[in-house]
Amino acid sequence: MSDPYQVLLYYLYTPIENPDKFAKWQTDFCNEHDLKGRIIIAEEGINGTVSGTKDSTEAYIEETLGLLETSKMEFKIDSNNGHAFKKLSVKVRPEIVSLHLSKEQGIKPEEITGERLSPEQFLAEMENEDVLLLDGRNKYESDLGRFKGAICPPVDNFRDFPEWIRENFSDAKDKRILSYCTGGIRCEKLSGFLIKEGFNSVAQLDGGIINYGKDSLAKGKNFDGQCYVFDQRIGVEVNSTNPKVITACRRCEISTQRYKNCAYKPCNLQIFICEKCESEKGRFCDENCQSSACSAK
Repeated sequence: MSDPYQVLLYYLYTPIENPDKFAKWQTDFCNEHDLKGRIIIAEEGINGTVSGTKDSTEAYIEETLGLLETSKMEFKIDSNNGHAFKKLSVKVRPEIVSLHLSKEQGIKPEEITGERLSPEQFLAEMENEDVLLLDGRNKYESDLGRFKGAICPPVDNFRDFPEWIRENFSDAKDKRILSYCTGGIRCEKLSGFLIKEGFNSVAQLDGGIINYGKDSLAKGKNFDGQCYVFDQRIGVEVNSTNPKVITACRRCEISTQRYKNCAYKPCNLQIFICEKCESEKGRFCDENCQSSACSAK
């Protein structure tokens, strides 16, 4: 029997004095232990997700915490049948997630961020009709799954949030705002940005959707669909209380959560398509992409 595999999701805002040196250590360790995934290093911290055998991922956790000299970083762990990634990518960037603000406007979560709510607290507040739920992810993520009644901005990148908020959300400054994202990292900055913009009462789901789904009390309640993840799984289940599929095949409109990229490379749009339609018509958005792909052969 093969060794069990695990997928780790983690981040921490913590000063890293030499990001390049830290990135080299991450690269070397991961290669030596056959760990694959995506890791971003910056002076402000680390943001990563990797897969590997149980022994390798546990060794990675121990060594990374030791190198950072902290025990504060939370690792969200999922079991998997094998690697969730095809390769390893370790990059040094100015920020581990970016709103593309100027240095003067930049958000430092250790200085300003929204109130942290546990999954149980988030669930309790979510059921209050006076609150607004704000999805801090991209549109292609919220299309796959989201909390009931959430406001899902039609943005393609995290850096688009400041403009969208200023143009479409400013009239909600006196409302109670509950923000959420996949694992919590984006809301650390997004909630801080909202506070800087003058929003009076801003909270964030501590640990994000993933943590909410694993919580023994919340049990993913009121999250419809699946949570989008940035690996080969694409989507993971969250709700074990009142689950609901909210997506349908682009071609025949039957209920499905199969999320694939259009096979016409210049398009590459992520689409919902059932197995039957993909088998009969190909993995295309529509007939235009299908005919364009055939003409290109």
